[in-house]
Amino acid sequence: MRLSLDSVSKVYHDANRELAVLRDVSFEFSPGLSVAILGRSGIGKSTLLQIMGGLDSPTSGEVRYGSLALSLLSEAARTAFRGKNVGFIFQSHHLLPEFSALENVAMPLLIAGEVEKEANQRAAELLERVGLSDRATHRPGQLSGGEAQRVAIARALVTRPAVILADEPTGNLDVSTGREVQEVLLTAQRESGATMIVVTHNIDLARNMDTVLEMQPGGALRVLSPEGHSLRVRTAQ
Repeated sequence: MRLSLDSVSKVYHDANRELAVLRDVSFEFSPGLSVAILGRSGIGKSTLLQIMGGLDSPTSGEVRYGSLALSLLSEAARTAFRGKNVGFIFQSHHLLPEFSALENVAMPLLIAGEVEKEANQRAAELLERVGLSDRATHRPGQLSGGEAQRVAIARALVTRPAVILADEPTGNLDVSTGREVQEVLLTAQRESGATMIVVTHNIDLARNMDTVLEMQPGGALRVLSPEGHSLRVRTAQ
């Protein structure tokens, strides 16, 4: 599914001040590729990611998944679309502490109305994929930071989303654990064939993705490479 931005702007109002975080941002993401977005802190990367995922709405402009414009959907329809088609991974794993790893991964399917037995089976498959079959019954408080983030990756993939959006997925991890999670994330994206867009300061992670973009003030996205073309570390199958 092709994700595109058409003249997206986001303006915040604080007292008498107007802050334009994004100004007329247009970009088209090729399906099935991994994309890293770099940029200084506070420039608007997370805001852009939330707008792309339908968690926030632009002040003007449009976000499209294929031919579908998110602005045309009701709040309920946008939530349903997001739950089926978009997987989110955040800097903090946001796992529910009272539920096991298996239950956390199965949750999006249960919310969507999936039969519990089938949801749990799918969740178990994803935990095996990220190497955590033996931790399925453990609650988040019993997991290491890297394990919890791998559970979050499994949860993001459980609905077979067309698009994965990740906001600093290795930001809270030490270097060694971050590399382990990075490998799990990239392998999972390749196997799923989903489009993955990652906001990160991790240059090592960015270098292993298909395309690296730099966000400019106002939100413009510039492709980073000496020739001005995509940095192709690999080719999508």
